[in-house]
Amino acid sequence: MNKIFTKISSWVRADLWRACFAAAAVLSFFAMPILSGDAGMSGDEYLHFDHSKNVISFYKTFGRDTSAISPSIAKALELYGNLPDNLSYIADSILGTDDIVRVRHWVCAGFGWLCLLFCGLLAFRAGRSWRAAVIALLLLFCSPRFLGHSFNNLKDIPFAALMMMGVYFLMRLFQTFPKPPMRIAAMAAVSIGLTIAVRVGGLLLIAYFAVFAVFYLVCLYFGKGLPKNKFKPLLVRLIWYGVGISLAGYAIGVLLWPYAMVSPISNVAQVLATMSKFFSVLRQLFEGKMQWSDALPWYYTPKYILVTIPIAVIAGMALYPFVGGFRRQNVFSTLVVYFAFIFPIFWIIYSNANVYGGWRHSLFAYPPIAAAAALGFNALIGVFKNRYVKIALTALPLVCLTNPIIFIVKNHPYEYVYFNRFAGGIKGAYGNYEMDYYYHSTRRAAEWVRRDALQSGIADSITGAGGKVRVVSWHSASVQYFLRHDTAKFSVGFARWYERGFGNWDYAIFTITGMPPEILKNKRAFPPKNTAYQIKVDGIPVCLVLKRTNRDDFYGHKAMQEGRAAQAAGHLKTALQYDPYNEQALEDLITIYEQTGRPDSALTLAEHWISFNRGSTTALNHLANLYFAQGKYSNALLAAGSIIKYNSRDVSGLWIAAHIYAAQDRPQDAIRTLQKLLSIRGDHIHAYHFLAEMFDRTGNKRQAEEIRRAVGQ
Repeated sequence: MNKIFTKISSWVRADLWRACFAAAAVLSFFAMPILSGDAGMSGDEYLHFDHSKNVISFYKTFGRDTSAISPSIAKALELYGNLPDNLSYIADSILGTDDIVRVRHWVCAGFGWLCLLFCGLLAFRAGRSWRAAVIALLLLFCSPRFLGHSFNNLKDIPFAALMMMGVYFLMRLFQTFPKPPMRIAAMAAVSIGLTIAVRVGGLLLIAYFAVFAVFYLVCLYFGKGLPKNKFKPLLVRLIWYGVGISLAGYAIGVLLWPYAMVSPISNVAQVLATMSKFFSVLRQLFEGKMQWSDALPWYYTPKYILVTIPIAVIAGMALYPFVGGFRRQNVFSTLVVYFAFIFPIFWIIYSNANVYGGWRHSLFAYPPIAAAAALGFNALIGVFKNRYVKIALTALPLVCLTNPIIFIVKNHPYEYVYFNRFAGGIKGAYGNYEMDYYYHSTRRAAEWVRRDALQSGIADSITGAGGKVRVVSWHSASVQYFLRHDTAKFSVGFARWYERGFGNWDYAIFTITGMPPEILKNKRAFPPKNTAYQIKVDGIPVCLVLKRTNRDDFYGHKAMQEGRAAQAAGHLKTALQYDPYNEQALEDLITIYEQTGRPDSALTLAEHWISFNRGSTTALNHLANLYFAQGKYSNALLAAGSIIKYNSRDVSGLWIAAHIYAAQDRPQDAIRTLQKLLSIRGDHIHAYHFLAEMFDRTGNKRQAEEIRRAVGQ
């Protein structure tokens, strides 16, 4: 025992910072899975359970069970390698637990830890200092967004970890070239293969090899000088290594990905083409406006990164080039590290990629940023000789991380909602950027509903009458999972925020994701009157639990559907007396007034609706039509124009505007408006007929006839 203690002591004394890095790595190895135990279920997790089972069955049956490669109902899961999900399924099968979500989160935390490890090792190899490694690990662990995603994001965190591992081993390969150890080359190939087995974007590492080779040759030529007679043999050797490592990595990736295995070339090419223009298009809250993800500003990703990572990381990253990053011995590693985070972000901007959910799709670019920041702080410490100055500068990264560390402690497990001071913190980001877009908070909300229903006696009274407590949510899968042991007393259903009154529920759970910013910022209308519980981050609500105390909106909607207009109106008026900002009740009552010949009453309600939610395109639509019917054309045009302003894909405003122009005998304006409509919705058959009619009115019979022939009239 004494010998072991002596060896450990001598190892620690030999390099204290190396010992600190080892200690930090060990502590984080245990801390991350423990922290992940509090995390909620992310938005897509429920989709992966059955698919993982199908993948394992594919291998067990030697490909006879083709469920894993068949087009999936949602999210096209066959197009992903799904390695982390498969590992989670295997681990859960071995452990025999009924809590697969917890097991998935442990696996995710393991990948997060792997990312920490290789981020630190990259900083060590680039800066030749274990102090840099410790700082890198600290910066990454104390980055709330990265830490939060490490609890339950089994898509982006494993990809980030394996990309980081790949960058590390590729850099090591070139640092030891032209005679790299075989284990380094093998691990580079394994990194490529495992990354492809998570997402086809792992092929980037093959491109990285080529780019790093260019960096290597340029640095060799301008650094030590490369004789002409040595260039060709070195280039040939690089090509052989590149081809060998790439093919081996590709083969590993294909073997771990069923969809690629059945057709290693064509299926992979198809996935590459598909992922370059991803098919899911979502509305995102950015800069205080709801915008479609395929039409976000070019700076969406870099700005999101800028306002959500610790300012300490930004400072260190910006510092390194000026304090030693481009010294001769550091040039190659500096180029590698900065390329690894600049290129992905550049490519997202250049290719106009369809990204959403903050910058989670580019999380793999963040660990190199943390490594670069660590190198900056480490180099700054090295500039000074005074012992006390060195001590102060060594403490500087930790001091600069005070804000994110406090946030982590106060707001666990919602670390991934973090915004830095550039955004004004959570308070400044509220109503301007997405918050809990992965629905983590639905876990705590579901647990609160269970306690409240049981303790208040609601559950017993409802089940005693032969029913179940009805809980609805936008993300019902998560709520259902966390109430899975109470199905005798609870049933779970789906509901959208703006249609929440349609159903006969007892509790409703909603994160603020997708809610109009105009509502979020209106203290009169939000949170609703029947809010029973709020989950807050830094004092800002990210999730609400509504408790049914009035059902007149439901009764009114049901009566309206059944054609009982008078009864419906009575219920809806009562619902609005209870809560004047109930948008669904407003819409239903406006519709009844329009149908029963009471346009003035309908207009009054529509104007009230707009007063607290000026971005509601439904309200604007009613408003525009009501103004149009009354001949108030300028007001109608203003309302119609606002529709396209608040939702660039909603052409109803253009349709109304075209009719207004036609009524004003302005056919040319109507034509321009209809052409704009058709540029957005090319399948709008009625717009073609209306356009032909407008061309007739201008005397352009030939153009009108061409349009009618084109649409088959």
